[in-house]
Amino acid sequence: MQVYALPLRNRFRDITVREGVLLHGPAGWGEFCPFADYSDTESVPWLAAAVEASDRGWPAPVRDRIEVNTTVPIVAPERAHELVLASGCRTAKVKVADKRATLAEDCARLAAVREALGPSGAIRVDANAAWDVDTAVHALGELDRAAGGLEYAEQPCPTIDDLAAVRRRVSVRIAADESIRRAEDPLKVAVAGAADVAVLKVAPLGGVRRALEVAEACGLPCVVSSAVETSVGLAAGLALAGALPRLDFACGLGTMSLLQGDVSTTTLSPVDGYLPVLTQAPEPDAYAPFAASPEVRQAWQDRLARVRAEFRRAPR
Repeated sequence: MQVYALPLRNRFRDITVREGVLLHGPAGWGEFCPFADYSDTESVPWLAAAVEASDRGWPAPVRDRIEVNTTVPIVAPERAHELVLASGCRTAKVKVADKRATLAEDCARLAAVREALGPSGAIRVDANAAWDVDTAVHALGELDRAAGGLEYAEQPCPTIDDLAAVRRRVSVRIAADESIRRAEDPLKVAVAGAADVAVLKVAPLGGVRRALEVAEACGLPCVVSSAVETSVGLAAGLALAGALPRLDFACGLGTMSLLQGDVSTTTLSPVDGYLPVLTQAPEPDAYAPFAASPEVRQAWQDRLARVRAEFRRAPR
């Protein structure tokens, strides 16, 4: 077991360092890295995904590469423009609705992203469930104009009912993320009337196979996104995207740019907007510079022990 602490280039979800555990098994490596706001019970799927990768491996892919979007955090327009140009991607996902930025600042960031992408690029926004219905309707109108057209808006509101209400009042596609991955039973979430796109993340859903079941159950076009993992965990997202029968949108897996390094020399950074589908996670052969302090390591060992106990009690 290896515990890492990897600095982020910009603050993300109110953290500046990404932490997690790398587990090794007969099939290779897996990554366990639930965010701090996930309870031990909510962290069980994250462990299931890591165990699947390390002990069992993933289903065979139906494609060998995945188009990805670049992710633009809460930064100044000039920096957003630089990030998009440097990424080589044709699609950008732009974070909005953060407490550190106004709607006008979000619009300026989107305009800069549009200038960098040109008229043929796709722009999507992610509000992380920050708005109520009326705020979402107003904001999406402004953001859609600033971007010269949005591909979709990810989780503008917290609940399924709110998403459905927003969807009835705007022309922008609505994507569901938290409504699926933080549901008590993602297989039973009725998102078809509330969203046009389903965003799937391997770790919160319990692994590649479980995520494929969720994709089939929701009946919507799917986008696979990362949880800002190292290349070890990111490989599982690529395995899911590679195994989906249908993939209509670029995936949110180009997130290594958010980190200041990687635990592997086989870093999964996009080339010309694409990432390869791997049959197993890369070796964490560059882990040493990002080894966690003894205190952080102990905290993760304790957390992993608690979640393993929950995992053993969970129904299969």
